[in-house]
Order: sequence, then structure tokens, then C-alpha cells
Amino acid sequence: MSDTFDSLYEEIIRDHYKNPQHKRPLDSIPFVQNPSCGDKVRVSISLGPDGKITETAFDGSGCSISMSSADVLAELLEGKTLAEAKEMVHLFLAVLRGERDVAELDKLGDAMAFKGVARLPVRLKCAALSWRAALEQLEKLTEEA
Repeated sequence: MSDTFDSLYEEIIRDHYKNPQHKRPLDSIPFVQNPSCGDKVRVSISLGPDGKITETAFDGSGCSISMSSADVLAELLEGKTLAEAKEMVHLFLAVLRGERDVAELDKLGDAMAFKGVARLPVRLKCAALSWRAALEQLEKLTEEA
């Protein structure tokens, strides 16, 4: 990637970290933790009567990668069906695992900023943390539907 793109991606991550739009206290949901660094996050997903996600929020603490990734995730999922949301989460996690090409992150809005993280094995768990937490919530909502 060029320096221009790297700078753009860094700015997107920094903005979501410093100015999260979807972070709020969520006391009733358990944390998902990254034992290697101590980051922790929990994700809440609310559905409307039409079956689409009306609100996604997160709570937690950690590095800029984990917290900005949570905010990007929350922004991305709102307005999606459970099936669409799960597909997006699976795609993001598959890219981080190296199973899909990083260019596919372009389909996921600001999640494209994590292309560089996909090349840094030590940071993969940070970026994936909230997406794993969201997948747990999506699976629960699917079972309840």
C-alpha cells in the first residue's frame, strides 16, 4: 500500500478511536476478552420490528485498534438484517484469518482501514475482538427469532 493510503487508513482508525459514535455503558452483556493483551469489549445489537438492526453499541477498553474496530463494526451493522450482518462479520474475520483477500474489506466501508492490520499478526486479535463479540450476539438473536 502507498503512504497515502496508509495515512488515510490511520486517520480513519484514529478518528473512530478518539470520537466513537457508538460507545456507551452496557452493563448486562458479558465482556469478550483478548487474553494476550487485556483488551475487552461487549457489543449490544437491537432489532426493529422489521428484523433489521436499529442500534449497535459497544463498551470496553483497549488499544486504538480494538476500540476503533468496535466503532466501525457498530456503524456498519445498523440497518442490516441478521443475515447481512453475519455475512459482513464472517467476511471481516475471514480476511483477518487470511482466508479471503484483504481487498474484500473495501465492501465494508471504514473497515477497509484495517487492511494494514491484516498484515500484522500481533494486532489481528485486537481488530477481531468486537467482531467476535458481535457474532455471539447475532447468533443469540438468530436463535430467538
